[in-house]
Amino acid sequence: MQKLINKLQKRWKLKTVRQVIIVMIIFSLAGMSCLYVRSLVFDMIGINSQTSIWLKIVLWVVVDVSAYQILFLTYGFLLGQFEFVWRFEKNSFARVRNLFSK
Repeated sequence: MQKLINKLQKRWKLKTVRQVIIVMIIFSLAGMSCLYVRSLVFDMIGINSQTSIWLKIVLWVVVDVSAYQILFLTYGFLLGQFEFVWRFEKNSFARVRNLFSK
């Protein structure tokens, strides 16, 4: 486990093992919170078992991606790792942009 943490520390350019653990907690909290937000949004707009699967998929992508990004930034700020989270977000968006620009 220590080998993995050291590898992540180097890859993410973090200074301490403590930061790596906090970042992993941020990823976990954002993911779990995203599930809760999606269920709330789906309930609010009336998505149920009768709804078309294609509409569910589109809404799932839109809601989950948006909610995850906001929650990831929020938890990063609250847990004192905003600099890392912001850098990570910019790199992620650059990779996605490159997929569509080729």
